[in-house]
Amino acid sequence: MDKPVSELDAADVGAGTGIWSRQVFRQGVRSLTAVEPNEDMRFHGEADSQGLPIQWLEGSAENVPLTDNSCDWLSMASSFHWADFDRATAEFHRVLRPGGRFVAIWNPRLIEVNPLLVEIEDYLKSLKPDLKRKSSGRSGITEGLTQRLWDSPYFNDVVYLEGRHVIEMSPESYIGVWKSVNDLRVQLGEAGFARFLAFVEERIQDETMISATYLTRAWSARNRGQ
Repeated sequence: MDKPVSELDAADVGAGTGIWSRQVFRQGVRSLTAVEPNEDMRFHGEADSQGLPIQWLEGSAENVPLTDNSCDWLSMASSFHWADFDRATAEFHRVLRPGGRFVAIWNPRLIEVNPLLVEIEDYLKSLKPDLKRKSSGRSGITEGLTQRLWDSPYFNDVVYLEGRHVIEMSPESYIGVWKSVNDLRVQLGEAGFARFLAFVEERIQDETMISATYLTRAWSARNRGQ
């Protein structure tokens, strides 16, 4: 895109509670629309975004409530694995302006570098050995995503980027991350999920900070135009 950031109209689809949406807005885009199908998440997103001119709309990757050719940059942060690839990419093609870009980003943890996180993950597996994670950002749709985007009739100029960073989290923040993992809650059930959270809280109660290494992975593809 040849436009400066200040002239970009952006959309964040599958915005959840808006953590990524607010980060994008603060980069100086002209406008930001957050699209989220879950009413509860939208409620919290709107509350957490008070004071910021972010427009919140009900919608999904397959049904984006935006007009044709209305945005320059559309993202899905840790949510594209929930979408129907063909229907979603057709929708993104519709709402993006020619030359606009779609970005799919995930931020999976590299638990193998921290024994505490390995222990917690092992306990999770003991609760449900057949647990199927929809996507950890290191599996599922991310396998072969580059080629799928290149093969799409809607996009070209596919770029893949990755990088590592470490976040120091308080025990409260770390628990909050687990509470937001919806596919885990569904598979364990409310009782199993509560048991898992109780284990984590007990295990980290003597920790002042928890170091989590993340692998940020991003795919960016340019819209071919109408």
